[in-house]
Parts: sequence; C-alpha cells; structure tokens
Amino acid sequence: MRIVNFKKNGVATLGVRRDGDVVDLSVADKSLPRDLAGLLAAGKGAMNKAARAARQAPKRAVIKAPRTFLPPIETPGKIICVGLNYSDHAAEAGLKPPDYPILFLRVPSSVVGHGQAIIRPKASKHFDYECEMVVVIGRRGRNITKSKALDHVAGYSVANEGSIRDYQMRSSQWTLGKNFDKSGAWGPDFVTADELPKGGKGLKIETRLNGRVLQSSSTANMIFDTQTLVSVASKVMTLEPGDIILTGTPHGVGFVRKPPVFMKAGDTCEIEIEGIGLLRNPVRAEK
Repeated sequence: MRIVNFKKNGVATLGVRRDGDVVDLSVADKSLPRDLAGLLAAGKGAMNKAARAARQAPKRAVIKAPRTFLPPIETPGKIICVGLNYSDHAAEAGLKPPDYPILFLRVPSSVVGHGQAIIRPKASKHFDYECEMVVVIGRRGRNITKSKALDHVAGYSVANEGSIRDYQMRSSQWTLGKNFDKSGAWGPDFVTADELPKGGKGLKIETRLNGRVLQSSSTANMIFDTQTLVSVASKVMTLEPGDIILTGTPHGVGFVRKPPVFMKAGDTCEIEIEGIGLLRNPVRAEK
C-alpha cells in the first residue's frame, strides 16, 4: 500500500494511491485516523482496514493527484539521521568509515513535503543535497534485537536531507547545519514494507539537480543496514509509531565536487528511490 498525506480544504488528509488516482480515506472510511502516525499506532488491523477501504472506495472518494502534498507525517516524534553510512561518501569526504552508526537528530520544522519549496537560508550559500531512504517505525519498542528489528518497521519513504555545509562544519556537532527551517524534505509516498525487499535493501537511489544526475547508488551499499540502525537507536530511546530514520547518503554530494555544487534559488532537486517514489522540490531563497 502507498499512502500520501495531502491538504484538503486546509486540513491534512490521508490518501491511498490506486490505479493512478488517490482514494481519500476521510471519505472512504470516516472511522480511520486522519494522520499516518495515528494509523500506524492503531496497529495492523487499522492498516488492513485502510487497505480494504481503498479497494472498496466509492467513486466520490477517488480523486486525481492532490495539489498540495504534506510530509507523510508532519511532526514525527523523532527524526533520527545517520551520518557517513555509505563508505564511498565517507571516502569522498576524507573520513574513515565509522565502526558504529553516527546518529543525530533533526527537528520537524526543518523538513517540508513533496512539491514544497526547500529554502536556502540568508546565512549561507552552501546548501547541499543528500538523497536518503527513510525508515518509518510502526511499532513501539526498546532494546530491539537485530533479528526482530524489521518487525518494528512499517515502511519506507524518500528524503532530501538538505545540509548547510559551512554551518555543519563549524563544530564537532552537526546540529546547526542540519536544522535550518525548511532545508530538507521527505515524501510524497509512504510505502508499506511488504511491497519492498527486506530492509529496503538493493534499491537504486539517485539525486538529480535540474535534471543532472549527481548521486547514483544502491541502498545495498549502506554500511549499517536497516536492522542495525533500528536496533542501535532503540538501545538509547524508545521508538514509537511514526518515528523516522534517515539512513544516510551515498557519494556525489555537492561540497566535495570541484568546483562545489550547491543548490540555489530557481533550482529543482529530485530524489528518486526504486520502488518507493520520486520526491521533487523547487529551491527558493529565504526572504
């Protein structure tokens, strides 16, 4: 099942993609939660109910592609990011591949949805792109073993983990460079895990800036796989339905290129992951 979050009369609404159209779940079954985190928290029965509602939806519940997409989950409780999770990216940055996952956090105000503008801030011109696969947690857990980790993964999505590189490098912590308002994006689709290879492994992942391919790799090249990332994060914090993990980016980022390639106003950045979807965002300058 492929679920999108879109704006309908100013209100966030869930839809299920079906045969090129979208089923509005608020019409197909009014008893369902109106947000994806709530739907996940309600358990497998609720997800099955949503799938059934999409299959049996009346014509009045079926719409064309929404005009305004929102992030699949607007305010995740946790946005956990993984640094240097592809060995080729570590090499191009002149860094040793880590022996243990490098985890840091983003805040919800730093990301927008598909089609919405990502913002290059006034403070910097070093606005970099990063294609990443998103892991969406569907089941609460703490101290999760690797063997059980995928039982806690509901599905996957696509992210552009936009980074303000000069601010990222100003200290040993990356928080500042990773959390400028509206500097990243994710979506548009949440794809349930049953539609993809286990752990989202072996999927082609690519960044295109104004049509130019700048990153092209496979999620098979992640140093730490989905199971490991879920397990390690859960040793520190309880993972809740609707939490997300951005699993790292491959080689080809802008700041190591000669000359560097940074996003600027008027650009369009596309991130595409095989089997999950295409995330497209225009770039705007901060007013």
